[in-house]
Amino acid sequence: MSEALYLRSLNIAVDHFQRSPELQEVLSAQDRQWLFSRLSEVRDASSDFLFDLEEEFESNMYNFQVCDVVISHEPNFRRVYLPYVTNQSYQDRTFQLLMTNNPRFQQVLSKLESDPVCQRLTLKSFLILPFQRITRLRLLLQNILKRSSPGSTEELQATEAHNALEKLIRDCNESVQRMKDTEELILLNQKIQFECKIFPLISQSRRLVKHGEVTSLEFNSMSFKWKVTLRPVYLHLFNDCLLLSRVREGGRFVVFDHASEFRVERCEVKLHTNSKNVFRVFLRDSAAMARESSQDVREAEYIFRTETQ
Repeated sequence: MSEALYLRSLNIAVDHFQRSPELQEVLSAQDRQWLFSRLSEVRDASSDFLFDLEEEFESNMYNFQVCDVVISHEPNFRRVYLPYVTNQSYQDRTFQLLMTNNPRFQQVLSKLESDPVCQRLTLKSFLILPFQRITRLRLLLQNILKRSSPGSTEELQATEAHNALEKLIRDCNESVQRMKDTEELILLNQKIQFECKIFPLISQSRRLVKHGEVTSLEFNSMSFKWKVTLRPVYLHLFNDCLLLSRVREGGRFVVFDHASEFRVERCEVKLHTNSKNVFRVFLRDSAAMARESSQDVREAEYIFRTETQ
């Protein structure tokens, strides 16, 4: 019954909204793709799933099995849900931009949402249904698993079906995170310039772990004392490299050194100012050192201080 209600809502989303001639007129092809993604394919997958559930129920009413039907449909679920869920950030951004910058879209959408067939639900409510459905189906399988007799065929089927959906949901979440990581790299790449050797920042396996300002400490050879430089250094720590930059106007970063191999150690130095949270960073095969040396091994040393631990 819940799958039938879900399919009814998907039919409204596809037939009433996605295929609306008025809405198509005010949307570009790219906007339609990002807004609705593979919604019609999600609808078709639900229709096929419901059909097989009904067939199973009619053929074996008193021993109705859901899990084997889920197992047989999991590849189809993966084919449509994975790209639909991964597109979520584009979908949200497109919707917000259309609502902000396209008055005609707002007018058409308001008219469509006021139709009685929507039962006072918004387009956003319909678009989010696939995200909710796949997790609710997993919850259903968890409840079936709890009620299955230990060691029975039903328990084995419920375990296999639950694990398959659990993996699908996990893969969806990882795909969404990878998409966000890549988008973050693309935005950052537009703000970065390299003084030293340039390397390609955008990579599917790279993600930004942490970033922020630190204070650089330099040795004054005349007074033999450590002093705090006036300009801060900005660190971008990725899962596979470290960038050292200076901030410029407009939020730009000029990278003066970077390395894929580095080590960090605690540092105790006596300063006239705050000497807490001081640490050394050693960059192996430093890009800045590479400009000044032809040696095979190049290691640069920096000493930084942070306001808090």
